[in-house]
Amino acid sequence: MTELHESAGTGPGDAHFAVFTDREDAAAVARSFSRPGSRTLTHASGRPWLVGHWHDDEIVTAHAGRTGLAVIGCCPVDATELQRRAGRLRDLAELDVLARSLPGSFHLVAALDGRIRVQGTASGLRLVFHAAVGGAQVAASRADVLAAALGAGLDEEQLAVRLLWPVPHPLAETPMWRGITAVSPHDALIVAADGRTVRHSRWWTPPEPVRTLADGAPLVREALTAAVDARTRQGGVVSCDLSGGLDSTSICFLAERSPARVVASTWPGRDPADTDLYWAEQAARSMPDVDHVVWDADASPLVYNDLLGIDDLLDEPTIGVMDRSRVLHHLPAMAERGSRLHLTGIGGDHVAWCSEAYYHRLLRTRPLFALSQLRGFRALWQWPLGGTARALADSRPYGKWLADSSGRLRDPLPATVSTSLGWGMPPRLFGWVTPDAAQAAQRALREAAANAVPLHPDRGMHADLEQIRSCTRLIRQWDRMAARAGVPMASPFLDDRVIESCLAVRPSERVTPWQYKPLLTAAMSGLVPDACLRRTNKAAASMDASNGLREHRGELLKLWEDSRLEQLGLVDGNALRRLAQRPSTPELRDAILYSTIAAEVWLRGLSRNTEPTAPAAS
Repeated sequence: MTELHESAGTGPGDAHFAVFTDREDAAAVARSFSRPGSRTLTHASGRPWLVGHWHDDEIVTAHAGRTGLAVIGCCPVDATELQRRAGRLRDLAELDVLARSLPGSFHLVAALDGRIRVQGTASGLRLVFHAAVGGAQVAASRADVLAAALGAGLDEEQLAVRLLWPVPHPLAETPMWRGITAVSPHDALIVAADGRTVRHSRWWTPPEPVRTLADGAPLVREALTAAVDARTRQGGVVSCDLSGGLDSTSICFLAERSPARVVASTWPGRDPADTDLYWAEQAARSMPDVDHVVWDADASPLVYNDLLGIDDLLDEPTIGVMDRSRVLHHLPAMAERGSRLHLTGIGGDHVAWCSEAYYHRLLRTRPLFALSQLRGFRALWQWPLGGTARALADSRPYGKWLADSSGRLRDPLPATVSTSLGWGMPPRLFGWVTPDAAQAAQRALREAAANAVPLHPDRGMHADLEQIRSCTRLIRQWDRMAARAGVPMASPFLDDRVIESCLAVRPSERVTPWQYKPLLTAAMSGLVPDACLRRTNKAAASMDASNGLREHRGELLKLWEDSRLEQLGLVDGNALRRLAQRPSTPELRDAILYSTIAAEVWLRGLSRNTEPTAPAAS
């Protein structure tokens, strides 16, 4: 197998590609995917196997006869070892073990005797889609690439679904275009040698949460260390968020021990009560070799900044557009300091902590213990006794809960206790969503509910996995934005091996009202100074959000003046324009505009973006 270049390709951090079977009809389709700047990796026959964009540092390949393996993304896999694996591969199912053993975040692609296998990450950070293009099944890491090849039309019902707040499992996985199928993050795509027959094969299941905190903490530390090492082992300069929170502080200390030189970046909050800077400086004093950069708090863009100027090519709407300017603002300055990669602590909240919904089961299996803990949670979160009792008594299966939610889309937002101890936050629609759009979303919910299976029978594990997926779908788009801005981002907490090590710890020890992030605190003990581990809270940045609403209400008003969603009949533009003129409306504090803004900005990006994509195959 050889690699063909049309040009130097793209910079690191934005690898994307399509995968083809070793057939002449697939080769004809593959040629239509090749654009200026793309690269091609071939089968042994010389026909195209992978076509797309990747940097040399983002791919490791091996081949033996008609067998080929490619690891695309961040993974310190040894090329010699991958070659050995390729030579011994007899069944694509054998790759389950390989995929579950490698650190990092990557796609794994294989070709074996005419068949192909493509998988992303269990976290959902790297996804796989497929479609029949010109009669051949094509897999891709981005849905928009397939949509362009098909000339596919937008699925307006799915646009209506994306107006829900939030979009529940499994609807969040559905692509925005007709004719394209998403592969669950837990599954691998298998395309048969005929190039047309496909199936999804489960390769990942969450671990049983049976380890004690004492047993699990060293394994979390080992996995997180490996995740950071995968990004820093090449040396050079890397930058890290240093918010003062336990998550980013842990990543900073791990990076500081690596061959790389570290630049730590702190954005103080505008709120005088925000203590992030104090905690960040505490950490920095213990890392004298780290270059600590503290930015001017007032220079940080607010939430809702520059929504009209966003032109990133994304394959689905994302609420990440609200914070896009804030996330990217400091990256050019990091590049000037030589940073080749920016590490974040994002994901720590989703894996080192866990959902209180585990106590729904624990109340039935360890009632005395659970009641004691629940009393603490009630005091911590101010849950009312009646609401707590009702949430714990609710034993509806997931499908029934989803079906019931479809009939309550216009209800007020539910009480926090019911979402914390249940299957999650039930979706809602708001007053500006038109009746037709509401009907479409309701229909999609009911159809999904008929066969819906939770991500795990335990509602706590389901909630954890859904929150991880929701986070990675957002980070997946931020990563693309950051790579385009010149400094790719990485979030080691969201590597599969780190997630597994955290999920394997007993939830009764991972989430407790008496201690903040006990698992991460134990895992980092002895590496992060005790003074930093004593922090028991985090900044909420609510002032930045409320100030952003006020300062950018003019942009919001312009956003709705020629709304694409309004043109499609999905929203009442007049209602949104009235709302934009009243940014202090109390209900806006709950971020209820986010999903609508995400869909509107995404539609605008589609219409204005001129980045070349594959033409429709004939």
